Amino acid sequence: MANEAVTITVYGAETICASCVGAPSSKETYEWLEAAIGRKFPDRKFVMDYVDINTEQEDPKKAAFVERVWEEDLFYPVVLVEDEIVGEGNPRLKAVYKELEKYGFQTAE
Repeated sequence: MANEAVTITVYGAETICASCVGAPSSKETYEWLEAAIGRKFPDRKFVMDYVDINTEQEDPKKAAFVERVWEEDLFYPVVLVEDEIVGEGNPRLKAVYKELEKYGFQTAE
């Protein structure tokens, strides 16, 4: 598992979550996470995926999660590492890094 790419998915929308006024947009969060993870773990492969919660999804797994975002009133962006939610609204890098470490991510020496 140490050499397999880990998928980080950001579910969000162009509009900022009503409860997250003042926070970065979902797209900005996606770009920030991609850059931060790449700097912290330069030797690890990961895949970033952005899913717009206002767009119909062809992938049934993504469609089901988008439905969950709306039904459970999750604060977006919602950040997942593989299938584990690691942040909502304004995610914390520490939580994302901690989950990535479970997949063998280590800081470059």
